[in-house]
Amino acid sequence: MASSLDEAAVRHVARLARLKITDTEATLFASQLSKVLEYVEQLNEVDTRNVPPTAHALPVSNVFREDVVRASWTTDQALHNAPDGHDGFFRVPKVLDQESS
Repeated sequence: MASSLDEAAVRHVARLARLKITDTEATLFASQLSKVLEYVEQLNEVDTRNVPPTAHALPVSNVFREDVVRASWTTDQALHNAPDGHDGFFRVPKVLDQESS
């Protein structure tokens, strides 16, 4: 795996993430991300064959509370302070199908 990123790759990723970066930032980020990739390559050299897979660093058991049915708010209670309730629903501004910048 190549351990360095050039500025063009950084600009490409920034464009995909819809981030505007300056030339100075592209240079800085290319250097910083290259160092991260070099570190990951070092981690890949560690022999982990005898290390058991873990989901958590500490032994944890199920810490969730018991699922108990209890009374809930009515629709009127939930919509009481809503700025724009309509037919038992929260009305919010439309955010889909708008042109991206």
